[in-house]
Amino acid sequence: MNTAELISAQRIFFESGTTRNIGFRIAQLKKLDQVLRANEQLMLDAIYVDLKKSRFDTFTSELSLVYREISYCLKNIRSWSKKQRVKTNLVNFPSRSYKLAEPFGVTYIAGAWNYPYQLTLIPLIDALAAGNTAIVKPSEVAPNTSAAMAFIINTAFPAEYCRVVEGGAETAKELLEHRFDYIFFTGGTSIGKKVYEAAAKHLTPVTLELGGKNPAIVLPDCDIETSAKRLVWGKFLNAGQTCVAPDYILVHASIEHQLLDAMKKILDQHFPKNGFGENYMAIVNEKHFDRIISLVDKKKIFYGGVFDKQRLFISPTIIHHSTFDDAIMKEEIFGPLLPVIQYENLDEAISKIKQFPKPLSLYLFGSSDDIKEKIFHELSFGGGSYNDTVMYFANDHLPLGGVGSSGMGSYHGAEGFKTFSHYKSIMEKATWLEFWFLKTPPYKEWKLKILRLLLEKW
Repeated sequence: MNTAELISAQRIFFESGTTRNIGFRIAQLKKLDQVLRANEQLMLDAIYVDLKKSRFDTFTSELSLVYREISYCLKNIRSWSKKQRVKTNLVNFPSRSYKLAEPFGVTYIAGAWNYPYQLTLIPLIDALAAGNTAIVKPSEVAPNTSAAMAFIINTAFPAEYCRVVEGGAETAKELLEHRFDYIFFTGGTSIGKKVYEAAAKHLTPVTLELGGKNPAIVLPDCDIETSAKRLVWGKFLNAGQTCVAPDYILVHASIEHQLLDAMKKILDQHFPKNGFGENYMAIVNEKHFDRIISLVDKKKIFYGGVFDKQRLFISPTIIHHSTFDDAIMKEEIFGPLLPVIQYENLDEAISKIKQFPKPLSLYLFGSSDDIKEKIFHELSFGGGSYNDTVMYFANDHLPLGGVGSSGMGSYHGAEGFKTFSHYKSIMEKATWLEFWFLKTPPYKEWKLKILRLLLEKW
């Protein structure tokens, strides 16, 4: 079945109305949960080959989130699908108004390689929960996880409902030449622009989950030990290959050395210097390895700096004495390098952040409510945390999404259901009363006065 035939088959199946049935959606989500759990070892083996990602880390940062998303959707799908009553203004009396969720139709979901399971399967779960069909293309950069998902999903579900299509850039390009009813893309900004351009030709709505240079601002009144722990964990999780990871630290000059020493201590205790561990993995391929290494000024390495191309290993590396003019600050790092820039004037630091495109995430460490409110209101970003990193991603009740060049739209939990749903606005009006005389000519000044009150005030 070629692409055109696959899309046509899914459109015919969608138009049959089968996926609109809530019972059908619940059954499919339960089936997805069942087949994923049954093939968990296959997924663990595949991701280790691609990324050297451990069983522990794969469960905590990938599969647990996937299972939780299914569970959360199953608990809430009936309430999310109900009519959402809204108020009706007086000019429309007597009537009632509500919003009614409906699926878009045939969706295209493009996943990313850095968290290949959760960044591909969570939007799929949201799409199916909302009643859509789905064509899924995992990233070819992680070929074994792509093959694992293709085997699991294509064996369990009919192609006219849900299908994984494998392939590289040419496959993605060919898919985007066709009309979909919704497109969900996770990846880099440059490819995101191409997806958006292709979608525009068909006026297809799009969610883009991209990235950016995520700042972590460390104030002089922070808890240094706790800040160091959470910065180190959030940055070096997944070997820094995390879209919501802190990309660089802005630390007040008065505590820079204390923070650096505290991070060094944490790294010595918990992270490997020369090999892979339970919470550490490989760089995905030589291309990304070379790109990351090219950003390093070896004279500025404070900690780490072990680079092994044969094993695609880069140790957790802290770069100090960094400036905004350094090469490492010219692009998103997406690797285990952490530049540290000191500041003395907070307003100047904020001004520097504003010169970058709006980031996907922002993190702030300190104890001043006034400064917290100032920064969270002055700076634009997708989402973030106060005195933590990354973990906001795991909150079902917080949408994940970027702003500007870090993305558009959001998902996770209820927001994921909303993303893959169109909300029809409906007003049901009674027939026992009609203010016909106010609507029709001849127009009189007294009519205008009444209408002004009804339309402007009530």
